[in-house]
Amino acid sequence: MEAIAKITSKGQVTIPKKMRDMLGSDIVRFRVENERIILEPVRDLGGIFKKYGRGDLPFEREREIAWEKIADEYKEDT
Repeated sequence: MEAIAKITSKGQVTIPKKMRDMLGSDIVRFRVENERIILEPVRDLGGIFKKYGRGDLPFEREREIAWEKIADEYKEDT
């Protein structure tokens, strides 16, 4: 599948719905390789989220739990 998209003045690109559905994730990783931008779905918790995950649940549920824990920590700090 192939598509052409315009980059907005803010550097944003809309990924066509069919392609987003194929990715199966709403979080993506970008990398540059051989003068190409590669976009890959992220299906595991990493970075700041890793410490909040359990590792035994589906990615979507892991992400929900991570955001809930981050929100709780933020509430405690304010």
